[in-house]
Amino acid sequence: MPHPSGPVAERFAARISEIEAATLSPLAVRSYETRGRPEPDDEDCSLRTPFQRDRDRIVHSKSFRRLKQKTQVFIAPQGDHFRTRLTHTLEVTGIARGVARALRLNEDLAEAAALGHDLGHAPFGHTGEAALDRVLQRDHGRRFFHNQHSLRIVDVIEHDGRGLNLTHEVRDAILNHTGPNPPATFEGGVVRLVDRFAYVNHDIDDALRAGMLDERALPDGPVSLLGRSASERIDALVHDLVESSEVAGEVRQSPPFAAALLELRAFMFEHVYLGPIARRETVRAGEMVEALLEYHIRSGDELPGRPDDDAVTRATDWVAGMTDGYCMRAYDELLAPR
Repeated sequence: MPHPSGPVAERFAARISEIEAATLSPLAVRSYETRGRPEPDDEDCSLRTPFQRDRDRIVHSKSFRRLKQKTQVFIAPQGDHFRTRLTHTLEVTGIARGVARALRLNEDLAEAAALGHDLGHAPFGHTGEAALDRVLQRDHGRRFFHNQHSLRIVDVIEHDGRGLNLTHEVRDAILNHTGPNPPATFEGGVVRLVDRFAYVNHDIDDALRAGMLDERALPDGPVSLLGRSASERIDALVHDLVESSEVAGEVRQSPPFAAALLELRAFMFEHVYLGPIARRETVRAGEMVEALLEYHIRSGDELPGRPDDDAVTRATDWVAGMTDGYCMRAYDELLAPR
């Protein structure tokens, strides 16, 4: 059924195009110059740009809602203030919009890409991702990477196998927010960098709250350059990013700030992500994910999926979509010793 129309709706696309022509950087993607969608789209909305429609499709998806119960760093944290994949996603989105505005890029494209970038994370975050990858690589000659699975979710899993039919630019930014290939758009490049700004600094914040870190143990060089608190460090990184990118004509950090971020990230891997406390939790979580994947591949359960999906694909999609709590309950019901 066509939407009710009126003079505002009739002028909307022309007005947005006029505003973007006058205000956006030559490096920005124009909203009505998208390279299109995988399938013809019959859900046109005259009061939203294509990237705004992508944003809304992501926010209303089941995968997005499940992010509130997926771990950012800690396995089933007991406190109310630890971050989840959902809060991390919202933090990345806010930073990405701010950077895009400062650089006169397309804020709606940056927002949609940021909102969708982590939809494919397995239960227990990178621990679950590594567990799925181990089983698939060892037994089936396949791999699992959360960025690739994020794209699979928006392309074929959501909407009962129909996917969300997102624009090419948003799909590219979701796929390439991590991994070997850079995004094709400047907006995607912004999301790729500010994702790191957010998770490194907010994970430090959570580790301090959990008592896993002493603030005095943080490396002196990055702290002296970027600041003592997470908000100070993110603000410094953002200012450096927009100033460096404006001069370079590409999304870029200055060398000192890029080195400081890498040093903080390496510190977190050594002391938190792969530290002794995390190892005790992640080993058990990884074992649960591995066991559930093997069980569902082996059991031949009637899992949802497309007609041409084999048992390994269906099981991978099913287990990767679990929240942390559902994963633990499923393990207890199906596999835990009685």
